[in-house]
Amino acid sequence: MSNVLFILTGSIACYKACEVISQLVQRGHHVRPVASAAALRFVGATTLEALTHEKVRTDLWAEGEALDHINLDRWADVTVVCPATANTLNALAAGLADNLVGSLLLAHDPHKPLLVAPAMNPAMWKHPATVAASRRLRSWGVQFIEPAAGRTACGEVGEGRLAEPETIVAAIDAALVRPEHRLRVLVTSGGTSEPIDGVRVLTNISTGATGAGIAEHFSRLGHDVLLVRAATSVPLSAPGREETYGSFGDLDAVLERRLREEHFDVVIHAAAVSDYAIEAIEVDGQTWRPGAGKIPSQATPLIRLRRNPKLLDKLRSCSLNPAIRVVAFKLTKEADDAAMRAAVEAILAHGTADYVVQNDLAQREPDGAFPADIWGPQRTIVAHCRDRADIALALATLLS
Repeated sequence: MSNVLFILTGSIACYKACEVISQLVQRGHHVRPVASAAALRFVGATTLEALTHEKVRTDLWAEGEALDHINLDRWADVTVVCPATANTLNALAAGLADNLVGSLLLAHDPHKPLLVAPAMNPAMWKHPATVAASRRLRSWGVQFIEPAAGRTACGEVGEGRLAEPETIVAAIDAALVRPEHRLRVLVTSGGTSEPIDGVRVLTNISTGATGAGIAEHFSRLGHDVLLVRAATSVPLSAPGREETYGSFGDLDAVLERRLREEHFDVVIHAAAVSDYAIEAIEVDGQTWRPGAGKIPSQATPLIRLRRNPKLLDKLRSCSLNPAIRVVAFKLTKEADDAAMRAAVEAILAHGTADYVVQNDLAQREPDGAFPADIWGPQRTIVAHCRDRADIALALATLLS
């Protein structure tokens, strides 16, 4: 079976974590336990050793174990933090590594699944610090086993109870499943930049974070992924296949070459492609070649634009795979429901995409969370996504 690195932190819910460990061992998994000092106030090291037949690691500085924060992660097929306290979530999101638990999580291989099962008082779970930490961790690919609602050990009622052992074990098993059919996926991300002169460009506000997150999620699931991203956009957080572009013309050339050279099963076209390129520039009555030199700061240039063709329209025709599936993205701004639906249906009716991820700029939250809906071939919403991590999870489910 699989190697499971199981990390316990200081919560009364450690007693339920012992049941999770027991079930994992009974299913044939090899479990190595790590416990924080606080966790050992709730459950003894002897219990964990008896359940796993493994020594319990607790100390970053233990003699002969100086590299355990590296070696244990490399050994594991999956890492589980159960229970994960509010302190642990906030420390992990801040990148703190002053103990064995923090060092293990900071040294985690992002190509492997990392699951956290929160357990805490409902007010702590809803606190802005914990909410922000959870969103940040999700954006890094951490998978949450959502806490349950009900009466907590302190007597208060609300969301924060550790999920039931059966739920946690099922989530671990699901994370360990490798795809029966390994997809070859091309993801685009970032925004195009059309040169005005040698130092100025016409571009957009895309960061490429959504596309990079999707690429990393599919890679963690075992799929073969190529990320085609803008040179200034968010890169992959771990080594992987990627190629960069600058302008619309660069992206067009990269996509055509890659689709003609390699067999892809899916294109997830998350790049923000400019609708316009620079046609001509006039400076003080003289023609200025786009991308050349630097227009004097005191000048008043006249810039003429031309419409770019839609790259979405040619993805299938360029592909070696006539059955390639295409996911398009549609960003609106302050649109009502009717306008959003019309924008999505225009893409689906054209037959250039199988799914459309639609979000509206006005719904973007201050901490960067960006809700979205995924529309399917029947022109209905097939998934509501609260943030980028949810988009990646939903697309992986729909396309696998």
